[in-house]
Amino acid sequence: MAATRTGRPRASGSSPTGLGTRADVLAAAAALFGTRGYASASTHAIAEAAGIRQATLYHHFSRKQDILLALLLDTVQPSLDVAAQLLARDEEPAARLWALCVADVTLLAEAPHNTGGLYLLPEVSDAAFEPFRERRSELETTYRTLVAACGVAAAAAGASLVLALVESVILQRKGGQMATLDATTIADAALRVLDLDAAARERAAASGPDVLAVLS
Repeated sequence: MAATRTGRPRASGSSPTGLGTRADVLAAAAALFGTRGYASASTHAIAEAAGIRQATLYHHFSRKQDILLALLLDTVQPSLDVAAQLLARDEEPAARLWALCVADVTLLAEAPHNTGGLYLLPEVSDAAFEPFRERRSELETTYRTLVAACGVAAAAAGASLVLALVESVILQRKGGQMATLDATTIADAALRVLDLDAAARERAAASGPDVLAVLS
């Protein structure tokens, strides 16, 4: 059996995040990409910010692109996991859609760094980031499925509107408008933009928290 690679020693101190070297690299990269920009943040600078040697960074990530891809996937995979559970449940579709909106907004709004803002990087159109685009497309499909189950005729257009509302928190964070990032308010707005009747919206808002509470 092949020996486990342990990487090189840390350049200084203990793990800044307390979660290990890989998490330290991602946290450092998220901060630098947000302040310096992706192109200007070198792997040397990322390693230094993470408190490791550059060689240690390359033990975990072969290229800077791999770091960005990991950050992008972390903005969508948790919501996909929630979405899969919601699709398997039998509560009212509006309640499940409300729950997905809250979970998705919370993920984007409460991340230590505004990694959702990385969606806007021109580099994300590169083929290297196709796995991220595929995951985001899967998430959009889940939104479309739940919107259709709510009885909305133009499900694709409705899902696009809902997802735009959810992802508006990215621009709000970018603009420093942290006080407006209320997940339940955005989820309520998502149901209104679909023109669901008031009774359905009220039931969704009432039962949605319980739906979220039972998810693993």
